[in-house]
Amino acid sequence: MGKLTKLFKNAKIELDKVIFPTKVQVRQAFIAVLLVVTVISIFLALVDMLMSAIVSSTI
Repeated sequence: MGKLTKLFKNAKIELDKVIFPTKVQVRQAFIAVLLVVTVISIFLALVDMLMSAIVSSTI
């Protein structure tokens, strides 16, 4: 039982050291991820259309 109590105490000490992001930081990260995913998706769609056009024109 003593080991379990020590484990929880150590976990609480480590959690106190964690710096959680603010709402503004979370919002900025969300917008950045959304923008990057959108740009990459558009790029891949264009590459796919180009490759499809090349393959269908050679057949």
